[in-house]
Amino acid sequence: MVGLLLVVAIPFVTNIILSFTKWAGIGSPSFIGFDNYIRLLRDGNFWVSFLNSIAMIVSMALVPTAISLLLAALLSDFIGSKFGPRIASFFRAGFYLPQILPVTVVGILWGWILLPSSGVLNSVLDGAGLGALKSNWLGQPSTALAAVMAVMVWFQVGYCLVMFMAGLARTDPSLTEAASLDGATWPQRFFHVIIPQLKPEIYVVLLTTSITALKVFAPIFVLTKGGPGNATTVPSYFAWQNFFSKNQVGYGSTISTVMTILIIILAMIFLKVQSKGQEH
Repeated sequence: MVGLLLVVAIPFVTNIILSFTKWAGIGSPSFIGFDNYIRLLRDGNFWVSFLNSIAMIVSMALVPTAISLLLAALLSDFIGSKFGPRIASFFRAGFYLPQILPVTVVGILWGWILLPSSGVLNSVLDGAGLGALKSNWLGQPSTALAAVMAVMVWFQVGYCLVMFMAGLARTDPSLTEAASLDGATWPQRFFHVIIPQLKPEIYVVLLTTSITALKVFAPIFVLTKGGPGNATTVPSYFAWQNFFSKNQVGYGSTISTVMTILIIILAMIFLKVQSKGQEH
């Protein structure tokens, strides 16, 4: 309780108080009421970063969840049953590997892969006769966000996959076997037997990955530093810029406060929906 108070409650309340001030980080803050919030509503850069955070939700929550559900079912139904649980565990560990890599390593790895001149991706495209598709993936506004989204999908799939495979371990295999004996095809078993049984895990995965997407910072910092321009800026990085680069602590606090409130609202909505789903 004391730890929660020291680590969460006091910093959060302090952040809210600072959001009503103008402060450069030194000297005494000046109380300015809701000016920072009014400025935030009119700040085009913030709305760009907010839209980018929605793109992060797509790439860190929705797409990895869909891919992982499919992979978990394939590993459980095909790989596990035909080649044994050890092979399935091997693939699961392989997909989870990005989660245990330090973010700096991930940034260096993908920065090397996506290099414009000697990067692996452009070299592969060149070798395949698709040189026209070569691009400065992280250096152009038109491709930077899509490139970062692709990296985040790769990064997140492992976490979702482990959660869903753990969920499949607790489900009743006789239901899938019965559906199979009744002539259900694999897609029918996947959509009507496997997914309904994994609803609790799907709620948890979507909630945790969506929250992670809304506060993502390190991958953006390592890969693009929000650029080029503000093409990949997200609210947490935008807040960091105002805190430490522009010395606008009050405005940075405002961005952080708004995003914290949005995350709390999102979590409450997820929990409410999950609660209703369990009642049904």
